[in-house]
Amino acid sequence: QLQLVESGGGLVQPGGSLRLSCTASGFTLENYAIGWFRQAPGKEREGVSCISRSAGSTKYVDSVKGRFTLSRDNAKNMVYLQMNSLKFDDTGVYYCAAGYGPGLPPLEWDEYDFWGQGTQVTVSS
Repeated sequence: QLQLVESGGGLVQPGGSLRLSCTASGFTLENYAIGWFRQAPGKEREGVSCISRSAGSTKYVDSVKGRFTLSRDNAKNMVYLQMNSLKFDDTGVYYCAAGYGPGLPPLEWDEYDFWGQGTQVTVSS
């Protein structure tokens, strides 16, 4: 069964940090670009960041630039989203998604082939 699994979510105070991880079951991530999306209650899902399969290219939504860093370790079949200086608005369910191919897909949900079940991130004092 092909699936993505996210981990690392939790409760953190404003200004704190979390590192989310994404791994794959049933396939290797090295052939896929990886994107991260989030959805807050009552809001539309938005693309947060993506990374090409070689890690040569990354993209971030403006609201997280300078605070989030996306990286990958293909040898470990892992992708990491380091989130620093977290804000209340970063609260939501975070999903990773895999898109086959060498390029950097748009940060659009439908541009990806597999999606995880999500991990909750709550920023609260």
